[in-house]
Amino acid sequence: MLFQIYGENAMYQLLGWVMVFAGLILCNEIARRSKAGGIFFFLALPAVLTVYFIAIAVGAASGAEWAVNNQTHLYMGGWFHYAKLYAAAAGCVGFMMLKYKWGVGKTQWFKAFPFVIVAINILIAVGSDFESAIKGAQALAETGSRYWFSSEGVWRYGGWWNWVNGIAGIINIFCMTGWWGIYTSKKKDDMLWPDMTWCFIIAYDIWNFEYTYLNLPTHSWYCGFALLLAPTFANKFWNKGGWIQNRANTLATWCMFAQVFPLFQVSGRFSVLPSLYGPGYADGMALTNAAQPSYADPRAQGIIALLALGANVICLTAIIKRAVEQKKNPYKEEIFTDQKDFQIAMARAEKQ
Repeated sequence: MLFQIYGENAMYQLLGWVMVFAGLILCNEIARRSKAGGIFFFLALPAVLTVYFIAIAVGAASGAEWAVNNQTHLYMGGWFHYAKLYAAAAGCVGFMMLKYKWGVGKTQWFKAFPFVIVAINILIAVGSDFESAIKGAQALAETGSRYWFSSEGVWRYGGWWNWVNGIAGIINIFCMTGWWGIYTSKKKDDMLWPDMTWCFIIAYDIWNFEYTYLNLPTHSWYCGFALLLAPTFANKFWNKGGWIQNRANTLATWCMFAQVFPLFQVSGRFSVLPSLYGPGYADGMALTNAAQPSYADPRAQGIIALLALGANVICLTAIIKRAVEQKKNPYKEEIFTDQKDFQIAMARAEKQ
């Protein structure tokens, strides 16, 4: 079992997941369907939050009680959360530039932007994976346990699974094909990347879920399971070719919410812990306030890491095979043109 969903809070935990999943899909639809929606979510809102974050940092540095005890300062002050938030928001803005042909969004060279920003986001996560592996080894040498306490107040369990998943993430970068095959939908509601089909999406989702499961364990029920399924669900049923835009939009939206309201997912009835920690903690906050845990069950961590590596190796192998057979450079040219997903996406694209 991946998560501890049982007892009197089980219905609240499931309800919380449904609210997050439905909320992300709704916000994505608002953001993608109009310029005003996109500008609000990915320009205006991040600007307002930046002022808020700076005020918290300045207030905390000066010892102001409201800032020192602020949720964001206490539980989301690490470099990764801010890097992920602003990288995701930058991706959304870049995708809007391509979709609406703003500024450099009209140029051919800027079509490589989606690959670049996704690769940067993946490398940020890979860096966090490797950091956890190293600190887990250090903790093992010092304390006899792989548990180490992160700056966000989370007990992480670093081990070989982090190295394996980090390697899977690096491979995943090379599973993105057709970098310049970026289009605008006829309705101008989506930026399309048709060559990013189910092959990449599955490999990415397994890798990224494992990333959250390892490095954001008290958040992974939401930021791993719900957040990853929302864009994949939209791509499957009504937005073929728009997965990467869906992913960026939902990721940026979730990062902003989680940065301001982190206790939603770590404290109280909506909190869900992975099986790693065992049944000894009421919620994520109880875990944060506890001493180094004595119990650890990393079996799920190891299994999913191997699945992530296997899925990405298979995906990259298929890409190389197709590239050889089609005599194409898979990064300069599209190689999944025979797949139904690609063809549906291209039917939605305006002519260039």
